[in-house]
Amino acid sequence: MTDQAVDPGGTTASEEERRPAAESSPAPDTPEFAKAGEPPATNSQFLGRTRELKELRADIERAGLDTIAGRKAPRARVLLIAGRPGSGRTALAEELVRQVADRYPDGVLRARLTEPDGTPVPTERTARDLLTALGLTAPAGADQDDLSERLREALATRRTLLLLDDAADAEQVDALLPENPDCLVVAVSGGPLTGIPDVRPCTLGGMDTKSALELLDRYTGSVRITVDPRAAEGLVEICGAQPAALVLAGAWLAHRPTSAVADLAKQLRTDGDEGPVLERVFRLTYAALPSAAARILRLLSLAPAGLVDPQTASALAGCSVGAARTALDDFTGLGLVRALESPLPQYEVPGVLLPLLRSLTETEDRAAEIQLARARMLERTVRLLVSCRAITETDSSPAREKLAGMPRALRFPNPRAAADWLRIRQPALLAAARVAVADGELDTLARRLMAALVKALVAHVGTQAAAPELYGIHRLVLDVAERRNLPREKAAALLNLADLDARTGRTTDALARYRAALDAGRQANDPYASGRAMESVGGAHQELGDYDRAADWYGRALAQRLARDERADAARLHGRIATVHTYAGRYGEALLNWRSAVTGHRRTGDVAGLARALSEMARVQEYAGRPEESLVTCQEAVEWARRADDVRLQAALQLRLADTLDRLGDPTAAGLHRSTAERMLGDELPESASTREHDRNACEIRSASDKD
Repeated sequence: MTDQAVDPGGTTASEEERRPAAESSPAPDTPEFAKAGEPPATNSQFLGRTRELKELRADIERAGLDTIAGRKAPRARVLLIAGRPGSGRTALAEELVRQVADRYPDGVLRARLTEPDGTPVPTERTARDLLTALGLTAPAGADQDDLSERLREALATRRTLLLLDDAADAEQVDALLPENPDCLVVAVSGGPLTGIPDVRPCTLGGMDTKSALELLDRYTGSVRITVDPRAAEGLVEICGAQPAALVLAGAWLAHRPTSAVADLAKQLRTDGDEGPVLERVFRLTYAALPSAAARILRLLSLAPAGLVDPQTASALAGCSVGAARTALDDFTGLGLVRALESPLPQYEVPGVLLPLLRSLTETEDRAAEIQLARARMLERTVRLLVSCRAITETDSSPAREKLAGMPRALRFPNPRAAADWLRIRQPALLAAARVAVADGELDTLARRLMAALVKALVAHVGTQAAAPELYGIHRLVLDVAERRNLPREKAAALLNLADLDARTGRTTDALARYRAALDAGRQANDPYASGRAMESVGGAHQELGDYDRAADWYGRALAQRLARDERADAARLHGRIATVHTYAGRYGEALLNWRSAVTGHRRTGDVAGLARALSEMARVQEYAGRPEESLVTCQEAVEWARRADDVRLQAALQLRLADTLDRLGDPTAAGLHRSTAERMLGDELPESASTREHDRNACEIRSASDKD
């Protein structure tokens, strides 16, 4: 796990209360990209490691085995920084990156390869995030090999530095290695990466004594170090000169200005050698916390991805948001959490402390209390997501009522604030989705969370832009549904995944998933899922140009709708069948189905649907060489479009009337209809006319092709 405990603060320390600072720089959850030309961030707080930095910089220039053999290196050079959690390995990697970043004009990419709970991050997620950081996209649902290849292609012409933090094994790093010797990879792990050739690890131990004393000085002030240098050196020795332990020790002293360094050293010696020194220092800090604060701290171990804000802490502990914010700020001063640079108050639980907090939670909190805390957190997340989406529906009375009924703490002042919250909290929200199904169940709360997250992303980001995240959410549901043999949930997840495939141009993949969804829907005896799957299979065949199969599957879906007396859906399906017949040049069958659609919309009172169906029917009559019939149908469609207040459709129909009248030899009447369309659409007219002409030409081309 990353060593964030060595820099949980990052502000200037004072004599009264010094906040943690020192050997670590922030290690982002998602890759960050430093663009070319931007100066690297300075890190004046970094201490020591002079020898290690010199060796690492020299290793960049070292001739590799390929160079010695007279061959050009096929891949990027890999520098490995290995060390135990708390050794400052991430901080050293960040300092090295800062020092050499100017050699890589195409920027710095960062990625963390292990979750705070120790779970390796899937390579496909990391590769996709790195591509996104480069400003590139990949199809939603692309597999690991495809994404890795796309990343290598993107880096093949770039001179880029990659910092891969907290690597679990060599396979993770190998899958991301650029096949470009002009790139450099700095990997951080707990041990050697066996399997990657020509890599010499820089293994970290403790800091040198001078730097360790300077680190303590930043918390305690120089006086307490100067008056008893022997005790200070003894404390450094007890802590093994490990930065994480020294940070907690320094923070402990900073909050006790009357205590001498020797007092802390004595307490640690009294504890003996029971457990690692980091754990012993942590126990001292934890023992001094009030019971309420200690409980909040323990429950932070449940925060998804170790990311927490006051709302999350409030829900976990069942306290007010203000009390949670105060506790988080206090924990920051004690080195127990790290405040993140963010427009919103956000904190991160150091990965090196998470196992200690989890152990305390398991021993001091009942299982029912832990379950309740997690449920409160997920419920609060659901309500925030609902509010986040509802603020975008300001024209909707139900949405306004929903917002008005929410507590003020759960409401956003405007859509922009909601969008910012969603963007900043997205890593934690996606992690919350994974937490919700981590036990392999799809209970009501998990379902609500998934649905609310999907709706919020679509509302603020859009389906196309949010496709990778949506794909991951639906995959979570599908995995659980398959493991638990839940056919209804499996059908829903497959339909959602197939829809994403269809929207991103993966029609063949979409077709396979729609068929699997149909099987699951039938197994669950779910007529809705089965009907939608059949209709979607027809849509996929239509997209692939197989109009006969498309009409067949639409017909199957229509039969089910008619059997269930679902008249509105039946009318819509008649229209879809008519459309594929039109594309195939079978105008007679198309007109029969459009007439059925018109009848269906008329019976259900769907004025807008009736206007559109008449409009399309007039179009087909025109294609079929029946201009007089098209003229009559089009005039009727104009009247229904007027009743539906569809101005764009009225204008399009006026243009179609003008074209038909031109062909019938009445240019004067045609001009009047064009003038009417101009008044309706103004500047939009050329685009509308062009679109209409393009649609007509496309259908005529398809018809000629089929006849040939």
